[in-house]
Amino acid sequence: MQSTKPSVSLIISTYNWKEALKLSVESALKQSVQPDEIIIADDGSRDDTRLLVESLKAVSSVPIVHIWHEDIGFRLTTIRNKAIAASVGDYIIQIDGDIILHRHFIKDHVETARPGCFVCGSRVGLDKESSSKIFKNQTFSSSPLSGGFKYFLNNFRFSPLRRFLAPRYGQKKVDRLRGCNMAFWKMDLVDVNGYNETLTSWGHEDAELAYRLIYAGKKKRFLKMGGIAYHLWHPEASKDDEAKHHDVINQVKLSQSRWCEDGLRKYLKG
Repeated sequence: MQSTKPSVSLIISTYNWKEALKLSVESALKQSVQPDEIIIADDGSRDDTRLLVESLKAVSSVPIVHIWHEDIGFRLTTIRNKAIAASVGDYIIQIDGDIILHRHFIKDHVETARPGCFVCGSRVGLDKESSSKIFKNQTFSSSPLSGGFKYFLNNFRFSPLRRFLAPRYGQKKVDRLRGCNMAFWKMDLVDVNGYNETLTSWGHEDAELAYRLIYAGKKKRFLKMGGIAYHLWHPEASKDDEAKHHDVINQVKLSQSRWCEDGLRKYLKG
């Protein structure tokens, strides 16, 4: 366990779904351990998202930073790199804008953090009916059966088992992870040049990064029995170009590369 809490930047990626983003940010503002800042990594949303972020800033005790770029196609890797470069925290916790956080989410991540490690968490999938009710009522109360029996273990919080599992669970597959619930030391991301911006379609950009972190000597820890994240239902994204991303990952694995050429460092000052 860390002797002192690292400074934490919570990065929330979003694109044209302000209703979900509102719920996500509001859950971040109710954390038992607050992040030092919240960064909205906005992949080109319409102006209504900007107006929402401004309204959230006005009532937030936590600094909220809105990083936006023009919508010229799916550029999640790029906007995440820009958000990472703008962050002030030593430790970056990453979620998506369709995620509602358990009130101890940040606390559990901070307790799981270790130097030279990145952390992968799970999610609880909410069905269409449950998600519709959340949007209608503008509130969400979790229970052990939120998401149903399928997600029961992802919805259970128990610190002794969490500490036991962290260095053991999910170790045989580097790409057993969810990009909507991950955490990294900023300096480790700088070492591998962050996200690979040649990946411009849906999927596996988080796995590609994880492989490079492993080849750079970083260790994977898994946040189980804590760090609970609830995923709002939405139609699945197109996977038409998924094979191209697998090809990039295979090249990383063959070369055991820790570096991508088109990445984070170009946004860093100095």
